[in-house]
Amino acid sequence: MSTENQPVADRDLAAVAAQLGRVPRGTRAVAHRCPCGNPDVVETAPRLPDGTPFPTLYYLTCPKAASLIGTLEADGLMKEQTARLAEDPELAAAYQRAHEDYIARRDAIEVLEGFPSAGGMPDRVKCLHVLVGHSLAAGQGVNPLGDEALARLPEWWAKGPCVSEQDVEAGVAALRAQREEAEDHGAVIAAKERKTAERQAKRAAAEAAEGEQ
Repeated sequence: MSTENQPVADRDLAAVAAQLGRVPRGTRAVAHRCPCGNPDVVETAPRLPDGTPFPTLYYLTCPKAASLIGTLEADGLMKEQTARLAEDPELAAAYQRAHEDYIARRDAIEVLEGFPSAGGMPDRVKCLHVLVGHSLAAGQGVNPLGDEALARLPEWWAKGPCVSEQDVEAGVAALRAQREEAEDHGAVIAAKERKTAERQAKRAAAEAAEGEQ
């Protein structure tokens, strides 16, 4: 059910880093692309590289979309939607199914025992960014409240991408330089470990020879 875990292209990682202002951690895949071509939702591993649980499977990265969603939150849409969940059994049932879909998609990668889905599901709304991210990644008809918030947004891409091509290209160069530096550092460490192992083997052989005398 989840996006296939193929290596994320350097260009996409660089675009997301430019969007967020930092290198993203635990990114498994681009879950949705903006019409401008850049990622706007990424699929993040349920555990980050250091082992920290990260329940938010679908992470909205586009700052233009995030800003517009923040305006909906400030205007009280989350409070309104939460109130409607308590009054509308059909809406509540659809939101429950969205919650189950989110967990199933995450569980297909790794089960996080004891962790909820995200965004307040299944009984309240506490983050529209999460719900819209789910709607974009899963498609219309899966998360009713994410779909509703998404329908209220203007075309955030209409005036151009949120990050420039120059920023993306610079990010690609930086990522590759960091990777080469890490590989060089790894090679130095491996060489030191080999030399240490060789010295220890020679010392052990010499001690064994002395014991036989």
